[in-house]
Amino acid sequence: MTEARSVPHHDFGGMVGRARARGRIVVQPRMGFARPAEMRAGLLATASAPVPAAGTITLDSYTRLGDYRAVREVTGRGGALNGFPLVTQDPAVTRAMVADLVREDFQIQVRHGSPAPADIVRSMTRAGLYATEGGPVSYCLPYGRMPLAESVEHWRRGCELLAGHRGSDVEPHLETFGGCLMGQLCPPALLVAVSVLEAMFFRDHGIRSVSLSYAQQISHAQDVEALTALRVLARDHLPGVDWHTVLYTYMGVFPTTAAGALLLSRDAARLAARAGADRLIVKTSVEAHRIPTVEENIEALRHAADETAAHADGGTPPGPPDDNPTLAEARDLIAATLELADDTGLALLRAVRRGYIDVPYCLHPDNAGRTGSAIDSTGRLVWGATGAMPLKAKPGPYQDMTSARLLSALHHMAGRYDAGAASEGISAVPTAGDRA
Repeated sequence: MTEARSVPHHDFGGMVGRARARGRIVVQPRMGFARPAEMRAGLLATASAPVPAAGTITLDSYTRLGDYRAVREVTGRGGALNGFPLVTQDPAVTRAMVADLVREDFQIQVRHGSPAPADIVRSMTRAGLYATEGGPVSYCLPYGRMPLAESVEHWRRGCELLAGHRGSDVEPHLETFGGCLMGQLCPPALLVAVSVLEAMFFRDHGIRSVSLSYAQQISHAQDVEALTALRVLARDHLPGVDWHTVLYTYMGVFPTTAAGALLLSRDAARLAARAGADRLIVKTSVEAHRIPTVEENIEALRHAADETAAHADGGTPPGPPDDNPTLAEARDLIAATLELADDTGLALLRAVRRGYIDVPYCLHPDNAGRTGSAIDSTGRLVWGATGAMPLKAKPGPYQDMTSARLLSALHHMAGRYDAGAASEGISAVPTAGDRA
């Protein structure tokens, strides 16, 4: 008789893998509260929901920027923060907040947004938390002005700190945010490529459990291509690594009506099921207006879980067809980047400097800023300008992106889904806040 293998108590990737083996997609809210009692209540509600779910602790914006003095000033005068102040919080308080919640089928991830994550990693591991997310490119270019070279070094150190906690009871986990890199107007091949490259960076610095992100965009068919490409490339470039894919419900301007938001969220859940995503980051029907309550988050998780389960039998996720342009472009970007250096971090840095990785409409000083995107006549997000990116396909004759066209593109999904819900006569299910 074969002896059963022990399961690490802290193993975010393992939890997702076990759900996948049962044919379920893990759903996860974007949740963060400043006060430990409120944060615990949100985590407890998520853990108690009758769906396969992961918990989230989202940090406040001052902590993300390393401005701990501002955190103390705000909390000292009784002011409000927009997330949990992990670094300045007593580790014993955080540990007590989460200790009895973590189990084999419920894990907690710390979400932040920092290009310098070492303090966050130290604080979370002191409190008994071992899953987080980010990346040297994806948490640097869109969010601040820190030089990319510094972010790469900070993330190298952060990975090594986190990996150092691996043990019989702990398998540290890192999710790359690369697939959400200003994703609402970034053609998907670049998102897929950065997601894979950042996951390789994590692996090179000791992380053995990773997840690769992708943000829902404007074309369902194109998103299926992208998630297919993400899986193919992860298999190619991450041998020996425990990995899974995570889909984000649309990251851009959200519909202003509850019905439109519900319709968009429904399509995200169906996309996750059809394209074989393993985890889904869920949004609520009030995203365009305010921070959702715990009850609204739980309701959104239930709706998402119901939709993914209802469409889970839609057949085997599509394989890599020869005509998958997203896969072809992402392969070209990854290959060109890896040719620049044996070290993935140095390769990423050189790729950005040469404009191989060039994020449309990103104003970071290290970003070349020579690329642009457009929505073509079929509704796909395509390159309007490719700059120095090593892509075989050339952009079409698209018009320059004026401020008016940019604003229109940013609101494309919100307007489309608000109008779609109205034309289909869809009524949103009342939220807990509406019923109160």
